[in-house]
This record gives sequence, C-alpha cells and structure tokens, in this order.
Amino acid sequence: MAALGGNIASVQADGAHMAAQLKSTAAGECTIHTLTRQNGTVSEYARADGLIFAVTWHGPARADLRQLLGDHFDTFQTDNAVAGGRRPRRPLAVNRSDFVVRTGGHSGAFWGVATLPQSAPSGCTVNPLQ
Repeated sequence: MAALGGNIASVQADGAHMAAQLKSTAAGECTIHTLTRQNGTVSEYARADGLIFAVTWHGPARADLRQLLGDHFDTFQTDNAVAGGRRPRRPLAVNRSDFVVRTGGHSGAFWGVATLPQSAPSGCTVNPLQ
C-alpha cells in the first residue's frame, strides 16, 4: 500500500484495494493522488522521487489509519495511548518534528492529515479537505 513514507508505485493498488476512483494532479513540487470512494476521499501527496510525504482523508466513515500511516502507525498509537487502555475523548494527534498527525470530526464527518514535514518539498501545500 502507498502509505505515509512509502513509494508511489502502489497508489493504483490502493485504489483497487479501496474500490476507489484515482485522479492524479500535479501541484507545484508534488503530485496529489486522490482516491475517491463512496465513504470518503483519501489524498496521497508524492514528491518527484515518488515518496509519499503526506496523506489526508475526509468522509462519513473513519479511515483505515493502519493502512494510511504504514510504518508510522505504531508511533501514532503510542503517542495517543491512555492509561487503562481506554480511548481518549479528544481528537487523536501526533506532534513530532518528523511526523505530524491531526484528526477531527464527528459521526458522519471525519477528517485528518498526516505529514512527514522534513520530507515535504517546498512549494507544495497540504490541504486536509482536498
């Protein structure tokens, strides 16, 4: 899967896995690969060398963050762990120099953005609602 930090070569496989329609758009120093499904949209931002440096999602259902965050999912889980194993009652987030995640929403309208800030090319803006 073309997860955060992964390679662009598998974006089409993501589209097939998610039963999504794929549209790619050049945007400055990056290419945005947008996967549109009935239950939401996922956008994967790739540098010229194919590295996925950002992923955004929005829609009526929660996104599969294990798929979208890839190797960064464990960090996401660790940074949002609560004593007793309960789920926190706040939006889940990560704020590290090399990995940033913001999530939000409510039933029927979820969104999020995950980036690798140090890997992002200059001149490419990540829009969480794109």
